[in-house]
Amino acid sequence: MTMASEASLVSQNQAEAAQRALLVALARVRHALVRHCAHRRGEPEPTSLPEESDPMLGLHQEQAASALQEPAPLQRLCAAFGLSPFERDLLLLCAGVELDSSFAGLCAQAMGLPAGERSQAALPTFSLALAALPEAHWEAITPTAPLRRWLLLTLGVGATITMTPLRIDEPILHYLVGLPYHDPRLSLLVPVPPPAGELLPSQQRACVRLRAAWSERLASARPVGLKGQPGAERSPLIVLAAAQAQDGLRLAARACEELGLRLFALSAADLPTAVSERERWARLWERQAILTGSALFLDCSQLAPEDRPTQQAVEHLARLLQTPLILGCREASALRLSLAPASLVSIELEPPLLTEQEQLWRRALSALPLAVDLNGHVEALAMQFPLGGAAIERICAQLLPEPGRLELPADEVAQRLWNACRLQARPVLDDLAQRIPPAGVSWERLVLPEEQLRLLRDIVAHVRQRATVYERWGFGRQEEGARGLGISALFAGSSGTGKTLAAEVIAHELQLDLYRIDLSAVVSKYIGETEKNLRRIFDAAETGGAVLLFDEADALFGKRSEVKDSHDRYANIEVSYLLQRMETYRGLAILTTNLKHALDPAFLRRLRFIVHFPFPDLAMRLEIWRRVFPASVPREGLDLEKLARLHVAGGNIRNIALYGAFLAAEAGEPLRMSHLLRAAAAEYAKLEKPLTEAEIGGWR
Repeated sequence: MTMASEASLVSQNQAEAAQRALLVALARVRHALVRHCAHRRGEPEPTSLPEESDPMLGLHQEQAASALQEPAPLQRLCAAFGLSPFERDLLLLCAGVELDSSFAGLCAQAMGLPAGERSQAALPTFSLALAALPEAHWEAITPTAPLRRWLLLTLGVGATITMTPLRIDEPILHYLVGLPYHDPRLSLLVPVPPPAGELLPSQQRACVRLRAAWSERLASARPVGLKGQPGAERSPLIVLAAAQAQDGLRLAARACEELGLRLFALSAADLPTAVSERERWARLWERQAILTGSALFLDCSQLAPEDRPTQQAVEHLARLLQTPLILGCREASALRLSLAPASLVSIELEPPLLTEQEQLWRRALSALPLAVDLNGHVEALAMQFPLGGAAIERICAQLLPEPGRLELPADEVAQRLWNACRLQARPVLDDLAQRIPPAGVSWERLVLPEEQLRLLRDIVAHVRQRATVYERWGFGRQEEGARGLGISALFAGSSGTGKTLAAEVIAHELQLDLYRIDLSAVVSKYIGETEKNLRRIFDAAETGGAVLLFDEADALFGKRSEVKDSHDRYANIEVSYLLQRMETYRGLAILTTNLKHALDPAFLRRLRFIVHFPFPDLAMRLEIWRRVFPASVPREGLDLEKLARLHVAGGNIRNIALYGAFLAAEAGEPLRMSHLLRAAAAEYAKLEKPLTEAEIGGWR
């Protein structure tokens, strides 16, 4: 017999023992009903206990007690919620109606219903319980007593409180029987399995802190209090900050496993909005947590400080719950809680070091059925994509070999992993920005002075080697460097001088996604919405290593104005937030502007690169014309030196070449100067400029 089958047999035996123990308890309550019915009829009441009149019942009681390796569910429930003997028997009375068909008839007799009006579905009432069960007390039926406070019983409709029909709550019934049952009212909760493998050193330190915060409270755990009232002690509220939510969740699952707790997760956005519904939900969850030894991880990673309704819902829940609760977030400052500091424990999960990320990659890759040596490629992946263990495992799990092919070239595997990492940011960024596929762009497309080309190549080098310089060489740990680890560049120049093309070339060289930020989708007239949108963009881009392109950035990064009203104040807050977020962004952010003088000077000081894109002179325009036509374009009589006399930038040159190509294709002719003349006239009309004789003289 395998270990799994042995464990299953033990679990089955325990469930059977729990059910036998429950039957014994139900027999005692049935005996009380029989005595009460005899009393109502004026007959002698039976005096012997059920096990005395039925020797087999006594034997079953002894067998159940000896078979149980731990207290029966009924005993655990009574201890957890502080039920008195009368409250216990009242709960059993309601359970008996569901489990034993004879209970309904006895309840009908005990309530004095005529034989013709008795129903097999007769439900007990408080009045019946007070009259029939021993040690009865009125306090048990009050709303603050355990049976109603913890929703162990549900009340039907009745003329008076004592005549209201009672039913046991279904999850509690299944719990007493010893069967696992998840309350459907808590259906949005997701069980979190403990992670496999060892934690990283940085994660282990956070795990130790979390265990220490809860271990003393759990070791001295006591029932929730007399009559179900909360005890004075409660588990400290844990605020767990992690750059990636899944890493915080895995850490919490490991800490709970070591503490003997089950962990369930819920998104803060899924909390009930109405206060009454939230209070009921909290009561149901707390009941389940007490009975099953569970903790709750409330995911607040997508919660913005400006989202006041959800912020208030999170704080309300934190005040309600006394069972273990973890609030997972990206930054502790994003949770604006007004709770007493003594009841909070803030834990920050440090981002994995470069060496730790490499360890995570190697561990995840070693679990795959692949024979491949990625020496050198792992370091590049860790340098470019700041991913945690959960994301790395998810990416590697996608790398399944083809059937019968256990060996793959290292370059192929590395490229597939690289592309999978790039995809991490797309679901969020595609909603907020425009992805520009850098297809077919290379350094040869750029026609710029040597100084500008050198700066652009330096930007590529800074992105590729930032992990080496910041982490391996220690610059990132210096106080001065820690304030500005982001790589930002400003491309300044008039329209059409190649700023966007240069961004495409850089992204293509780095094999990263390029996203143009749509300012109309980012800037909002509503207070706080602009910062919220920018936060989502930067957070997602950082995960996927994307290059961000803020086109016409002067519209968003303009000079901060003198504060004359609330609109000026909040506009300045937006610029200040941008300055701060740009400094901490670990990827590359490129800003383009036609009006460099319009940018905030404080912002310009924080830029690492400023590249001026000059208007092309005659020699540069000639070179652009040489490169603008694909080799497959049929041409006839083109004079590139005459074309270079057109005083336009590179973007306009491409427009003229493309326009002329369409004219030639429609006429079924090779591309000629006459086609480009018509195209130039159309482009100049767009620019509201006249075509001078100096530019087109001799074309005809």
